[in-house]
Amino acid sequence: MTDWLQRTELLIGADGINKLKCANVLVVGMGGVGSFAAEFLCRSGIGQMTIVDGDRVDPSNKNRQIVALNSTVDIYKADVMAARMHDINPDMQLTVIKEFLTPDLMMELVTTKFNWVLDCIDSLQPKLYFLGAAATNGVKVASSMGAGGRVDPQKVRIAPIFETDCCRFAYKIRKGLRRKGFASANIIAVYSEELVNRDSLQLTDGSNFKRSYYGTISYLPALFGLNLASIVIRDLIRD
Repeated sequence: MTDWLQRTELLIGADGINKLKCANVLVVGMGGVGSFAAEFLCRSGIGQMTIVDGDRVDPSNKNRQIVALNSTVDIYKADVMAARMHDINPDMQLTVIKEFLTPDLMMELVTTKFNWVLDCIDSLQPKLYFLGAAATNGVKVASSMGAGGRVDPQKVRIAPIFETDCCRFAYKIRKGLRRKGFASANIIAVYSEELVNRDSLQLTDGSNFKRSYYGTISYLPALFGLNLASIVIRDLIRD
């Protein structure tokens, strides 16, 4: 028994530990949702992971992102996350991609070599391209909808994307997927039924495909990440 996974093995057994060790997972986006999802996967004993983010830590990230500290400002989020995960599990095979993915690169990257891919992208069009790549290539995918503008953890839900409700961002994703011919795509979503606080909306200059963002609270993006990780882990140990 591996000492640091002893308590996990007590819960899921040696077979479950082995299934997680043999798994390969892609996580795109190391922000408030993706950084927590990646760490929860790492702490479960996932054996191989690829993490992707072209952004650097900004002081404004400190209210919700596990990568954000005074000491990490201006460092690539993916590098900060890689250091954390190697400190937790030095044996994990980790690939780090420090760039924003283009549609062509998404099609190349999102393949069935991954048991699961996690979409933690927070901009609409890149998210649609990523989900389309997963659907086209037949890859299991779980996707985070909007955690911003909300505060109630009891309203967070997991459902197939076309069964989501009350989330305007999920509505735009459903609409975009239908337009691209993916109306039957099997995409699992983490979303909230809480109505967004529109007074917390902030407009931007439109850089990096991001036209606006909502205010955020410390714990809710982490809860979205926890749910994404749980989808992957529970599926892997069932197989």
